Amino acid sequence: MSKIVCPVCDAALDLDKDELGLFNRLRCEECEALLEVVEEDPIRLEWIEEEDDFEEDEELDAEEEEEDDDYA
Repeated sequence: MSKIVCPVCDAALDLDKDELGLFNRLRCEECEALLEVVEEDPIRLEWIEEEDDFEEDEELDAEEEEEDDDYA
């Protein structure tokens, strides 16, 4: 196991070698930040900003309702 530090909260992360492949994504157990391996030697993690899918879903629902109203 390798000791890696979360770039968001500086918590020590216990990660297996297979979790540390380039572009693998993982979550910090402390702050739940989504992290991505951006360099393998030495290991470097970057925080990945998650998009708010909820707002996008609301917009799609509103568009579908408008389409349904057009056919009624």
